[in-house]
Order: sequence, then C-alpha cells, then structure tokens
Amino acid sequence: MNYDKFIALAQKQEELLQFPSFSRQDVWDLGSLMASMALEKKLGLSISIRSISGLVLFQYFPPGTNLNHESWMTRKYNVVRDLEISSLLNYLRLLKGKHVLQDQGLDPKFYAPSGGAFPIKLKDSGLVAVVADSGLHQLEDHDFLVESISRFLHIADVPRIPLKLKL
Repeated sequence: MNYDKFIALAQKQEELLQFPSFSRQDVWDLGSLMASMALEKKLGLSISIRSISGLVLFQYFPPGTNLNHESWMTRKYNVVRDLEISSLLNYLRLLKGKHVLQDQGLDPKFYAPSGGAFPIKLKDSGLVAVVADSGLHQLEDHDFLVESISRFLHIADVPRIPLKLKL
C-alpha cells in the first residue's frame, strides 16, 4: 500500500487544526463538545485532554468504558507528547517504513502505535496539550478527534482519512 497519500492527509489535518489560544475554558468547551458529540452518536468513547506536562485537564468515561481505555489514551498521549504529531500520523509513518515503535526507541508498554491522539498546537508557539480518545477502531478514534476539533475551531473542509482504509 502507498501510505504517502494518507500521511499527507494527516499532516494537512495537523496544519489546519491549530489553535489561536488554548485556555482552561477552551479545554472545558472542547471536552464538553466532544462528550456531547459522543453521546449524540451513541459512541462508547473515552475522552481525555492533557497538558504537555501530563496534567489531566478533562476526562470523560461513559458507561461501558473502563481502565483499559485510560491505558490506551495514556499510551497514545505519550506518542503525541514526545513526537509532536498525531498518533495516527506516527503509525502511518511506521507502516510506510515497515518499522515498529522500538525502532523509534519507544517501549510499547508506554506508547501505542494507534490512531486516537491529536496534538493541540498553538499557531505561533507549538504543542501545548493533547486530546485523546479510545473505544473505536483507530481510524474512527482519529476521525472523531478531527471532526470535533474542526467543529470547535469552526474550520470547514478539513480533509478526512477514509474510514474504510485497512490498517
């Protein structure tokens, strides 16, 4: 499979979905929007927003989720915090190069090669937080984040990675 097209889409998403600022009120508003969207769509989706220091700023666990979801979000968060790209973009790059996490010096006990964590970057200063989710297939986890952030930032026409892609 040629991963270049999907890598370019994920990079474009990150380029478009940058924040002018990100306050604690923004954390609450984004997290609440995401939780409402998950409820509306009847998704059993855990959601977490963490600062780059690791402080949990917002978390949501609907019925049917458990500690395993927390573990997955933490491992995906670690990828974004350390590499400053979405966990799906990292996974696509690993697939393209036929690599594994250990080739990047990352221990799978602490890092997840899976979509579902997205960098919250400020336009002028870089990574400030990470939003993660868990509960769906990794492409759906990633797509939910892109849809939510796009809606929050009022940015239309953000390209989407096809959910039918076989990873």
